[in-house]
Amino acid sequence: MSTDAGHRGSATRGHLRIYLGYAPGVGTTCALLTEGRRRAKHGTDVVVAHVETHGRPHTRALLGGLEVIPSATVPYRGTTVKEMDLGAVLARRPQVALVDDFADRNVAGARHAGRWQDAAVLLAAGIEVISTVRIDHLDSLTDVMAKITGAAPPQTVPDPVVRAANEVEMVDLAPEVLRDRMACGQIHAPREAEAALGAWFQTGNLSALRELALLWLAATLASDRRWRRPGDHDPGSGCAQERVVVALSGDSDGDMLIRRAARIAARCGGDLLAVHATRPGGPAGRGRAVLAAQRQLIESLGGTYHQLADADIPAALLAFAHAEHATRLVLGATRHTWRAALQPMTTITSRVIRQGGGIGVHVVTCTPTANGGSPRRANPASEGEWQ
Repeated sequence: MSTDAGHRGSATRGHLRIYLGYAPGVGTTCALLTEGRRRAKHGTDVVVAHVETHGRPHTRALLGGLEVIPSATVPYRGTTVKEMDLGAVLARRPQVALVDDFADRNVAGARHAGRWQDAAVLLAAGIEVISTVRIDHLDSLTDVMAKITGAAPPQTVPDPVVRAANEVEMVDLAPEVLRDRMACGQIHAPREAEAALGAWFQTGNLSALRELALLWLAATLASDRRWRRPGDHDPGSGCAQERVVVALSGDSDGDMLIRRAARIAARCGGDLLAVHATRPGGPAGRGRAVLAAQRQLIESLGGTYHQLADADIPAALLAFAHAEHATRLVLGATRHTWRAALQPMTTITSRVIRQGGGIGVHVVTCTPTANGGSPRRANPASEGEWQ
C-alpha cells in the first residue's frame, strides 16, 4: 500500500520517497537498496549516503555494486561515531541519495539534530532522497507505542515531514513470518532474538503495530487534498472542512491530548488547533514551561497554538471553537476530586458538552503509560487508540 503525490514545490526540489515499516526486520532497508540497485541499473546516478546493515548478510550483499559515500567520523563522549557525511554527499551531487533511518538522531554538535533535517538539505539541493522510517518513530504515535510495546521511542520525526513525502510505501510482512525471521537469527543474534520474541516481538504487539501503520497510511492518503474529488471541502459543496481543537490545561497530560487530536485530524483530513484558556493572571511558572513544550509539539504536528484569558474558561473555549468553526473539540476528562463529585454539572468538561452547540466533543481519559503502569497488548484500533 502506498501513496504517490507527485512532485511538490519548485521544479528543482528533490523527490522524497519513504519506505514505511511497522517493526525492525520487515525489510525497509532491503527495499531501499533494491530500489537503488534498480535505478542504478537503468542509468541513474545513485549513491548510498547512509545505510545500516546491522550485520545482516543479505542486507550487506545488496550494497554490492552501489557507490557508498564514506561516513564522517564524529567525536562523541570520549569516543567517535559514524554519521552521514552531508558535505560529501552535497559535493558529489548524485541524482539519487539512499538515506536509511529517516528519524535517527544525530550526535550532539552535528549540523542538524535529526537525519530528516539532513535529508531536507539534500532535497533543497535538488537531490532525490529515498529513505526509511518505522511507525513507532512518528511523533503523533509515541503515546500509543508506549501502551503497545511498554516503551516510548527514543527518537521521532514530525508526522508532517513524512506526510510531505512524494511517495510513502509500506513494506508489509505477516507477523508470523517476521517472528520466524527473528527465530532463525535473520534479524538479531540468538540471545537477543530470544529476548525479543518474548517481549517486543510478541504476535499481539506486531499485529497491533501492523494495523497502526496501515491506519496511519490510510489516514495520510485521505488527508492529502490532491486525492480528494473535485468539490470536496469547498465552500458551498455541502462538505465542511473538519477543524479539530484540543483544549490544554497546562498539565503534562496535554501531550497525550495533542497526539490524540492530531490523529483525529489526520484521519478526517482536518486542521489542528490547540488552545489554552486560563483565568486572568496566566499559568504559574511550571505551567508556562509545560505549555511552551506543548506548543512546540503541536506545531511539529502541523497545528497552531492559541492562548486566551477569561474568568469563564468553558465560555472562552466554546467562543474560540465557534469563532474558528471547529467541528470537534478534544478535552481531558475532569479529575475525580471531591469538589467535582459534589458539583458534577459545573466542571469545565460537563459545561462544554452541554453548551457545545453542535461541536463534537471527545473526552479523553488519561491512562498510565509504560512508566506508570503495565503495557497494553491490545489492538489499538479496536480500543480507540486511532481516535
